[in-house]
Amino acid sequence: MGSWQETQPHRMARFALSMVLSAAAVPAVIASEAPADAPGAPLASVVVRAGAAGDATPYDGVVQAVRQTVLAAQVPGAVVALDVKAGDMVKAGQVLMRLDARAAEQAAAAGHAQVQAARASRDEASREFERQKQLFDRGYISRAALDRAEAQYKTARAQADAQLASAGAARTQSGFYVVRAPYGAVVAEVDVVLGDMAMPGRPLLTLYDPGALRVSTPVPQTVAARAQAGAGAQAEVPGAVPGRINPVKVQWLPTVDPSTHTLELRLDLPPGLRGVAPGMFARAWLPGASGDDGRIFVPTSAIVRRAELAGVYVVGADGRPLLRQVRLGRARGDTVEVLSGVAVGDRVALDPQAAARAR
Repeated sequence: MGSWQETQPHRMARFALSMVLSAAAVPAVIASEAPADAPGAPLASVVVRAGAAGDATPYDGVVQAVRQTVLAAQVPGAVVALDVKAGDMVKAGQVLMRLDARAAEQAAAAGHAQVQAARASRDEASREFERQKQLFDRGYISRAALDRAEAQYKTARAQADAQLASAGAARTQSGFYVVRAPYGAVVAEVDVVLGDMAMPGRPLLTLYDPGALRVSTPVPQTVAARAQAGAGAQAEVPGAVPGRINPVKVQWLPTVDPSTHTLELRLDLPPGLRGVAPGMFARAWLPGASGDDGRIFVPTSAIVRRAELAGVYVVGADGRPLLRQVRLGRARGDTVEVLSGVAVGDRVALDPQAAARAR
């Protein structure tokens, strides 16, 4: 009995001490749940908006050269001189390569000699015809003899003209063995090396005019009508030119691709753009083409993905972010359409990682 009376006060003291310690620990737990950076650094966020018909919609495309030429051989011959390489700037009329033209040069020389012989025969026939006319006027020869002299002169003259034309063709043929630049351009590709055999139709070089570039973009036929009715189309070449570019000319091709059901849009770029070359990835921005009235878009960077689920952190009135599952639609540039999960006016955190730390 005495033992129970001695231990009971100790038990009561230990119970009171534990209650005091528990009460002192409660404020610390509550403080740890408060956002650490909420007072000093609020979360970066954006208000959810609805798409407007005037918003520009991007369509992926490619940079093309308005003038791009593949030079091919017109005559057979071995490549004996190659004066350019890929990336070189060339001027109009500059010699790019030479083919073996020895046979053609000999043919041209033979044609020139034949022209000289034909001209001598023509001159002789002309003088003979003049003499026969004088004799006919004096009554020394008959009319038939004069006609034969005239026929011989006309034949000689025709043969001289034919030889002259043949020699001209031979000279023209010999010019095919020298490949020249048709305009000032950049050598994009060289398809042959010294010693290769050039054949008619075989590509030799590819040139393009760097001062005449365009963005070519396929646009679905379902939105092409709205895009054609509007104005203000712009081009973009990411990584080469900062920002969007106002084209100098906008052209829609009149035919629809039957396999993709798209129309080709061409935006001519202003000259003098540095770092832009054919084949680069590009975009065409078309205002009023998407018909996105009433649709909700959020920045792509605000999306949180967990396995097959997607969500965003919605910032409440108290500043606390709350993860909310959403159903996404198609992407449009740096934004993505939200089909359900958020409403217009909701504030969405731009940095999901910071929002997760601030919960």
